[in-house]
Formats: sequence, C-alpha cells, structure tokens
Amino acid sequence: MRYQYIGRTHDFAGKTLWEILGNLKNYGVGRLIIRHRFDNYPEPCYIKILKVAALPNPVVEIRPAYINTIWERTCLVLCERVFRGKKFEQLVQISSASYKADYQLVPKDEEYKYIDATKPRKEVIISRTMEVPPLLREVAIRNLKAKGKPVTEPRMDVVLNESGIKTYRLAKEGEKPTHVPTIGIGKTPSPSLYANCKPI
Repeated sequence: MRYQYIGRTHDFAGKTLWEILGNLKNYGVGRLIIRHRFDNYPEPCYIKILKVAALPNPVVEIRPAYINTIWERTCLVLCERVFRGKKFEQLVQISSASYKADYQLVPKDEEYKYIDATKPRKEVIISRTMEVPPLLREVAIRNLKAKGKPVTEPRMDVVLNESGIKTYRLAKEGEKPTHVPTIGIGKTPSPSLYANCKPI
C-alpha cells in the first residue's frame, strides 16, 4: 500500500548543524556553512564556525516524542555571520535553529567563492519625509485654508526599523536621497492591460 503523507511540508535541503559539525575534525571550527533558504539571494550568505558545544538533554518526565528528536539534534554554535554580503559586527550564537535540516558544508576548495564575493549591496538612502495619504492631505489643506494660512504641500516624517543589518538608512540633513517613498500602487508590470482604459 502506498504511503500518503498529511500535514505541512518544508523546503529544507541539507542536514542539521550537529550532523555536519559532529563528523568534522575539531567540530568544524574555521569551516564555512551555508543555509539552503538563503540561496535565492545574489549576495553570499554564510556562517564561519568559531566554537561548538553540545547541549544536554533536559530532564522532563512527560513530553511529546517529537521534542526528544529536536533536542537530540540541537547544538550551540558561536559563529561569524555574513548576510547578503554584509558581515555582522558582533558574533552570532545559533542554538534554537540548529536542529533544522537546512545546513550545507562548503568544501574547502570552494570557500574562496564565498569569501572573495563578500561585497555588500549598495546602500539605499531614503528621504526623511514623504507625501501623506490622499484623504489626510485634503484634510490638512482644508484646515490650512480655514485658518487663513498659506497652503503648502503637507509632508510626514519617515520612520525606519533600524534593528538588525540593513542596507538602507535615512538621509542626513542636506544629503540627497536615492529613494523617495510614495503612496500608490506603483507602476504596473503589465501596462497593456490598461492601454484601452479611460479614466472615469
């Protein structure tokens, strides 16, 4: 009888960290590891192993069977991380994601492909202000007219999430931005769909 699997699937392709490092000399210190999920990026993404430690199996009397398999595949790894060509300033500790079967060892004769190609992406400088939504714009203009003040185009400040590694930043005072955020649906990828449409 044919087996039929039911449930969620994943796109992991590789082994767990402990499966790889546990079979290497000195637990793979100095070697490069890549993750399959980061292969879609054009810039290199890898980690360099600095220190490895096995984690003890926690003493829990009652727990599901899948918890046992996760803890048996978990380890503690201290590494240098390069994400999309940019190296993290601080060392990174991997533990909770080490059980995922998504890691691959980079052969020594291919490490130069990742190390030599470590060039960060071009930094995007974002404007400090942007246009307001259409309805809010009309309300602001009406308020200015009602108060008898000169009507100017309302703008709002841009706030960015600056946690983690970013390849974009806010423009400094007097600096020319390379990207100005706008509100709208943007440019359509299929303009032929709207070629014969007339505005209402």
